[in-house]
Amino acid sequence: MLQKLIRSAGATLIGFVLWKIGKHVVHQLTSPLRHINGPKSTSWLFGNMRNLFKSEDLVLLEEWTQEYGQTLKFHVFLNTVCLFTTDLRAMNHILTHSVDYQKPEPFRHGLSQILSKGVICVEGAQHRQQRRIMNPAFGPGQIRDLTEVFLAKSIQLRDILMSESRDEEGNPKRTDISAWMSRMSLDVIGLAGFNYEFNSLDTSVKNELIEAFEIMVSTSTPVKALLVLQRWIPPLRAIPTECGKQITFARDIMRRIGRELLRDAKAAVLDSQDKKKGVVEKSSVQGRDLLSLLVQANMATDIPDDQKLSDEDVLAQVPTFLVAGHETTSKATIWALFALTQHPEIQAKLREELLGLESETPSMDALSVLPYLDGVVRETLRIHSPVPSTIRVAMKDGVIPLDTPFTDKNGQVQTMIKYVLDCKGDPILIPILAINRSEALWGPGAKEFKPERWESPPESTSNIPGIWGHLLTFLGGPRACIGYRFALIEMKALLFTLVRTFEFTLAVPADDIVMRADILQHPFIRSEPGSNSQMPLFIKPYHRT
Repeated sequence: MLQKLIRSAGATLIGFVLWKIGKHVVHQLTSPLRHINGPKSTSWLFGNMRNLFKSEDLVLLEEWTQEYGQTLKFHVFLNTVCLFTTDLRAMNHILTHSVDYQKPEPFRHGLSQILSKGVICVEGAQHRQQRRIMNPAFGPGQIRDLTEVFLAKSIQLRDILMSESRDEEGNPKRTDISAWMSRMSLDVIGLAGFNYEFNSLDTSVKNELIEAFEIMVSTSTPVKALLVLQRWIPPLRAIPTECGKQITFARDIMRRIGRELLRDAKAAVLDSQDKKKGVVEKSSVQGRDLLSLLVQANMATDIPDDQKLSDEDVLAQVPTFLVAGHETTSKATIWALFALTQHPEIQAKLREELLGLESETPSMDALSVLPYLDGVVRETLRIHSPVPSTIRVAMKDGVIPLDTPFTDKNGQVQTMIKYVLDCKGDPILIPILAINRSEALWGPGAKEFKPERWESPPESTSNIPGIWGHLLTFLGGPRACIGYRFALIEMKALLFTLVRTFEFTLAVPADDIVMRADILQHPFIRSEPGSNSQMPLFIKPYHRT
């Protein structure tokens, strides 16, 4: 009997897979997107994705744009057609219609394995509810209060680098700044996110979250055939894999710590309630960390239930804060220091501005009005956007309008991209880095690191549909990055503290540093294949004359 059930289940699974493959093949042969020009697929399973992963600095996307124009197609996993366009009208339409253009289910599944079902992974009404309740925790007033945390941890890192970056004779030694940035930003999100001290800057303290992060990073690029198929064919997700076991192990660590943090935050709210009235009011907790604010709103008796999150929804934000809030700022600051090593005159000019402030713990407002620091941060986030691209999929029939028409394979000029029922599952790449570095928008020197450009940015960039700074780095529309203020001030606090104290030079030749991207941009050493992501620097104390 059991064998019959197993055979029946196997036959059902095989039938489902064959039906799915057949439907996919028919769709690829009939999709109207097939008429759009673009590079030929190089693999029936991976499409052009392996070429992109191997492409340093994602230059392949820019080469395709030069060859095929602003609007083209390429192929992703299982040879699925993917739309690519740098047309700003199209980007604005896609980003502002977030209900009609959502993250593809396989992509959401992959993200949710790492981030749980937090605000980054959910869609529709669930996303709107989480976003609405979380918005106050990321407002200017809240970030102003957290600036003290950013600076305190930056100073702690500064003091560690003062000794760790020198040998026994006091000479600068090769230091991987990426490892220290990762530890520092983890400490920041611990305090600012949960009022919890991870002490990861103290290397003598064993921290299991570091191990969990390393596992997540090492498994974030699904290039193995079974992993690809599991994302595309949900029943196959039941097949255990070593990668899946590692992700589950790391996620369980985060969830366990998250439950402890949630429990402590609830206890703090209850301890501070008005015991005479026996109620929790929205204003009863003064905690400045993000989790306390969410728990405070969740437990308050003076706000409606539809403005609250369930404990599971609150818990889902913990890995989201930890991973998204930790890795993105860390990577951005690493690339900022790299850029400053390549332009000593910019580094010196920035240092002089920073030394103009006497206090080593300036306010958020004082950091925000430093013009050259602002220019350096903007230019870093333009050229080295931590997240180089993201992806969407049309959820219904529709039309994507274009500013610039394109000519299809049949010689027909198209002024819009039509999405019909049969191609609504085709993904659309949001080319963050390609738009940020587009010569059509930024001029011939688009790839040059030039903070002065922000004194008078090109008029054409004003149409970039980003939430901040004529950039697509934090996206735009209803799904724009909720934590962009947090990231900006943390990054400014780090650069303020470190650049006024040290001189930074690259410890390897510049052409030995390569950028490779999965979800984030990672620096690698070309001459050290197989090594982990790193950014080796020489760090020398600055002595003002």
